[in-house]
Amino acid sequence: MTVSSDLVTLADIEAARHLLAGVTRLTPVEPSRPLTAKLGGPAWLKCENLQRAGSFKVRGAYVRLARLSAEERRRGVVAASAGNHAQGVALAAGLLGISSTVYMPHGAPLPKIAATKGYGAAVEFAGSTVDEALVAAKEFAERTGAVFIHPFDHPDVIAGQGTVALEILGQVPEVKTVITGVGGGGLISGLAVGIKALRPDVRVVGVQAADAAAFPPSLAQGRPVRLDSFGTIADGIAVGRPGDITFEHVAKLVDDVVTVTEEDISRALLMLLERGKMVVEPAGSVGVAALLAGVVTVRTPVVAVLSGGNIDPMLMLRVIEHGLAAAGRYLTFTVRCGDRPGHLAKLLTYIAEQGANVVDVAHRRQDSRLQLGEVELALSVETRGSEHSDRLLTALRTAGYTVTFGV
Repeated sequence: MTVSSDLVTLADIEAARHLLAGVTRLTPVEPSRPLTAKLGGPAWLKCENLQRAGSFKVRGAYVRLARLSAEERRRGVVAASAGNHAQGVALAAGLLGISSTVYMPHGAPLPKIAATKGYGAAVEFAGSTVDEALVAAKEFAERTGAVFIHPFDHPDVIAGQGTVALEILGQVPEVKTVITGVGGGGLISGLAVGIKALRPDVRVVGVQAADAAAFPPSLAQGRPVRLDSFGTIADGIAVGRPGDITFEHVAKLVDDVVTVTEEDISRALLMLLERGKMVVEPAGSVGVAALLAGVVTVRTPVVAVLSGGNIDPMLMLRVIEHGLAAAGRYLTFTVRCGDRPGHLAKLLTYIAEQGANVVDVAHRRQDSRLQLGEVELALSVETRGSEHSDRLLTALRTAGYTVTFGV
């Protein structure tokens, strides 16, 4: 298949599925009770977080590499990625006996770096974003003759990612909506091709992080637009400009592209971990985040694609804490009370009686706003949700405590 502006076809995706037979896994679809209750109809999770190398990326990478000529394979390949495309290319190259080099931005998650090296790729670092790493990878290709493997903007890559659509339609034939995260647009382009060819009645919805959303302004202007700056915890979809080929697919085939906040993403990750027992990276959870936040109206049954599960444990810890706070279950505030023996014990006992759990306490006495014999206590408290948090704060104020925020 040659690079052109023509749309990928269903035949291309079916050929890609044949290439991937025995290479990729048929990932499961799992029902989601929280989403079903929220939406009032069946909701399913397509678990590409359980795919080989931890994401859907190996599909497109393998198809692209498998179609290289013998001479191109001898030259090796180079790619740029924050992690998932890197692992997909490294795994595919190893399976096909091709040498690979991957450029990753400085600050890429350590588990993704380690996994990429583990699959046999040489890892180099350049820039602080995927876009900057892409520039370095292209320069490497020009300098060495290695074949540049774009993370999303190539028909072979789109066709490989489109095999997810064929699986979804086979696993949930009654589906009415498919929703997935969007970075450069490779996955949603492939999904839209496959779904619209076989089931044009099914809505295809893309989701971007609000702080890294290049598609909405691009679609509004009718051409790919580069963001001046962007940043999000969803590093896997932090792309500053849609691809030329993927933009054309999205503009013609995708029904809607919406955005979610960092708080929405944190809540979704927490729900998936707590209720679904799913380890999902931020980029892989944005479809679920959009459904939970109600930023898009969908027809059920709906399938949300969990596009990846490669999350740094340290980031997971921060996200869980942030998600608890966003869900009103982790409350931080200050209380002023008398600085005399027994006052702290009385306060902590009172909080416990309200059904909350104190996680951390810090004293502050050196503040000109405090009266003589008064102390300010910075408290971190676990609650059962926003309503419980509101009741706790109301009870403290009713009991005569001065409660403030902004510790």
